[in-house]
Amino acid sequence: MKNKTLLQSVFVSMVLLSCTNDSTSDLIENDIQQISYTNTVKSIIDNNCVVCHAATPINGAPMSLTTYDDVKNAILTQDLLDRISLPQGEAGMMPSGGTRLPQPIIDQINTWASQGFNE
Repeated sequence: MKNKTLLQSVFVSMVLLSCTNDSTSDLIENDIQQISYTNTVKSIIDNNCVVCHAATPINGAPMSLTTYDDVKNAILTQDLLDRISLPQGEAGMMPSGGTRLPQPIIDQINTWASQGFNE
């Protein structure tokens, strides 16, 4: 029984000691893909906004959101980020008459803008 306890103690010590890292050179980098219009934002806009913000806007939409330049301009000059960030049911919330976009989706668009509008 004494040998079993000693063996367990040695094993636990080895496991705990092997979980240390004294150097950053052997860490694995997490390759997080940078958000871009093409790989992230375009599909969000196409699936949630282009119904009204088409090449020829309908239902009172003031501008098209069908291209990179359209979306970037709407963020910079038309308060798009503010409109999609309004609480559900508040006047001016987009998508108009629909359900507010989930916060993680809004966060992706905010990140895209803050990272410099990568195409």
